[in-house]
Amino acid sequence: MGGPALFIGTDEAYVALVRPELDPADPGVRAAAEQAGVAPEEFVGPGGVWAVLLEQDGEGDGFELPGVRDTEPAAFAEQLRAELAGRGGAPAAFTVDGGSVLRLDARPAGADAYAFTAYLTPPEAEAPAGAESGTEGDAPAALTVRTGPVPAAELLADLDAFLETLG
Repeated sequence: MGGPALFIGTDEAYVALVRPELDPADPGVRAAAEQAGVAPEEFVGPGGVWAVLLEQDGEGDGFELPGVRDTEPAAFAEQLRAELAGRGGAPAAFTVDGGSVLRLDARPAGADAYAFTAYLTPPEAEAPAGAESGTEGDAPAALTVRTGPVPAAELLADLDAFLETLG
């Protein structure tokens, strides 16, 4: 599976923005399509749909972001990059607003790292298992993911690579 992906966090706790691209010629995709009883091209589908993946406390989940264009994750990544790069050796807390779905709070975690708290609100039509709502028909409540320390230099390199894949 290919496609742009930005992971923020650690192996144990993270949030990721991904746009998976499946190749119908990939042997794994072909095998899965055969098991499903459909052509590989049908199994792959139209693609191009952004999704949020998350993991915390050994529990992973995610949700799709229908209608999101590449410009929105790119703008989020550019804001995060500007905040990280603009600190000039003096780490300080900051927030990056990714619209109605994602807000990221950063706080210094050592001299050259940040820990993040991601507030995620799935679209109404699709709520992951960890989301709660007050009553039937209510929008799902926000999910919170707290990461451990992430080295700023590594995240800056990841942001550059992510932005490069977008264009």
